[in-house]
Amino acid sequence: MFNTLKKSVAKFVLKYVPKNSIIGIGSGSTINYFIKELSNISSSIRGVVPGSLVSEKKIRKCNIPIIDLNSLENLDIYIDSADKVNTSMEMIKGRGGALTREKIISSVAKKFICIIDKSKYIKHFDCCVIPVEVIPMALRKVSEEIIKLGGMPKYRENFITDNGNCIIDIHNLYIKNSINLEKTINNISGVVSVGLFCMRKADLLLVSYADKIKEIY
Repeated sequence: MFNTLKKSVAKFVLKYVPKNSIIGIGSGSTINYFIKELSNISSSIRGVVPGSLVSEKKIRKCNIPIIDLNSLENLDIYIDSADKVNTSMEMIKGRGGALTREKIISSVAKKFICIIDKSKYIKHFDCCVIPVEVIPMALRKVSEEIIKLGGMPKYRENFITDNGNCIIDIHNLYIKNSINLEKTINNISGVVSVGLFCMRKADLLLVSYADKIKEIY
């Protein structure tokens, strides 16, 4: 069922893609469906800035030009999915490990559209798992700081990010003030990026249900 919902929202979001634009694209199963849909209108866009090497490979197979973010002053639109989104349109991302590149691209985009199925839309984060990209030599130090915050750090074994770093997944950490927590974790020496997308929230959230796509601003 959820694959059907993902396909629906991936097709629906095409109407928000401006003609002759350069767009940013994240990663994940929903975005994989979006890339397939985007291939049908590839002639109407100038290119794509991919948020992961996996997405880049899929985009190249569709013969869509890849654009280097460093060549752009800004980006027309960024489209991505999320692991969880709350009613304040704050997001948790990083299950696929591409959180840092995705956070960079979203910070440059004029508009951020998040597309999800209904299972990802929740009222509060509470104790959701939070991925953190960490420089390898700082794994112990970062883990100790996470424990001080009340969380349980778990090293994601046999996983290396596109940037050559590691992932720590934070469990059992109650998220009371998500923006403050994002800042606090980002400020830990050795942290590259945290999977809380709360300072740069989505501008538009598209949630796929069996009978409709809900647009939330």
